[in-house]
Amino acid sequence: MFSHLLLPKARRGGYPFPWSPMTPAEREFALTQLDQSRERLLSILHELSRDQLLYRPEPGRWSIAENVEHLIVVEKRLVGAVARLLQEPPDLSRQCEIEDGELIRKVGTVVSPVQAPAHTLPTLRWPAEELSREFETARQHTRDFTSAANVDLRHHFMPHFVFGHLDCYQWLLLIGAHCNRHSAQCEAVKAGPGFPR
Repeated sequence: MFSHLLLPKARRGGYPFPWSPMTPAEREFALTQLDQSRERLLSILHELSRDQLLYRPEPGRWSIAENVEHLIVVEKRLVGAVARLLQEPPDLSRQCEIEDGELIRKVGTVVSPVQAPAHTLPTLRWPAEELSREFETARQHTRDFTSAANVDLRHHFMPHFVFGHLDCYQWLLLIGAHCNRHSAQCEAVKAGPGFPR
């Protein structure tokens, strides 16, 4: 499925070296972030009823279903965008604007609300009872992509509306951290006094 990502474009007549594929340690770390954040979210969703998924603690706060829908939409868009970007020549003149660890910490920790881009807002794209399956499908696709990619993620960049330019490896890390951020929001909804029991 991701065979076009197994060899650097430079070897197919694109651009000259240097070329820096993902290291084994980077791949393992990214996959661990994806797997751990997946388990956290699925444990939150386990055996929730439709009413529980759709419960909104107050106006302006998302339900668990809305948080999960947002995660699915963002994850699908990001993996597609990264895959397309990796078909382009690398940008050897640019550097990322934030360290990996700081990115994970800032994205994964809810300190203050951040307004999501309009195209990622939840709009009830899927029935609440199908969200777990949709998330699993999206996450498996992301995992397969991360496992197969043998291209120069560190010299391809996309801008983030808060953190500036991130390299494509950081975008993969962001997916796991973003999932943890919204898992924390889901946990807060479940812990609220009005949550259906």
